[in-house]
Amino acid sequence: MTSLPEAHCLPTHIELWQETMNWQPTDRQQLQLQSLYSEVITANQQLNLTRITQPEEFWEKHLWDSLRGVGDLINDPAALQVIDIGTGVGFPGLPLAIARPDWQLTLVDSTAKKVGFIESIAPELGLTNVRPIVSRIEELGQNRSHRHQSDLALIRAVAATNICAEYALPLVKVGGTAILYRGNWTEEEATSLELAAAKLGGEISKIDRFTTPISQSIRHCIWLHKITDTHPYYPRAIGMPTQKPL
Repeated sequence: MTSLPEAHCLPTHIELWQETMNWQPTDRQQLQLQSLYSEVITANQQLNLTRITQPEEFWEKHLWDSLRGVGDLINDPAALQVIDIGTGVGFPGLPLAIARPDWQLTLVDSTAKKVGFIESIAPELGLTNVRPIVSRIEELGQNRSHRHQSDLALIRAVAATNICAEYALPLVKVGGTAILYRGNWTEEEATSLELAAAKLGGEISKIDRFTTPISQSIRHCIWLHKITDTHPYYPRAIGMPTQKPL
């Protein structure tokens, strides 16, 4: 694992973890989170992976936000099959893989350099529960190996919620959940998402509103419950979900 100068190490914020999530990293997990930060910052010098590089901001916006987004599932004993859609350089997937080594996580992105970064650092972090894939999500959603296979789908800051629903719900098995990570949330979005989710075999089951512990920003995570299998028509061909949202 790559080490950083002390001045650039992450804060531990053990009390904040415990207060906000009733969870805290073990010593090993803390080392893994520190090393994840180190690897991202080192690679960022050549690959321009993220604009969030300061330790405190990275802790809150990449690590805490990733884990807080799944709510009480972080402490649920069930071992889940999880897919992270549009993972970028691994958020929320990599922090969750560290926090829940019993979860199996597929991290999907269409940008090869980002997936290549994840492939290179997963062994460095000691992660054996991560499967990175380069793919457009519209294609993956029609792939039998992935369609209706996940207990949990995560999608963070990718597109409007009705578009995110079309990306995520085809990948979730009946009884599973898709979580859409958002900043702001409006009634107009709720209406369009309800209509889209119904077409895709799902429904809004929870709107989780919370405040970040350092910057005091408002965040929302929208939970979609999968009721029935998604019609084979969805997801539509590449580009269609964004060009003609449900």
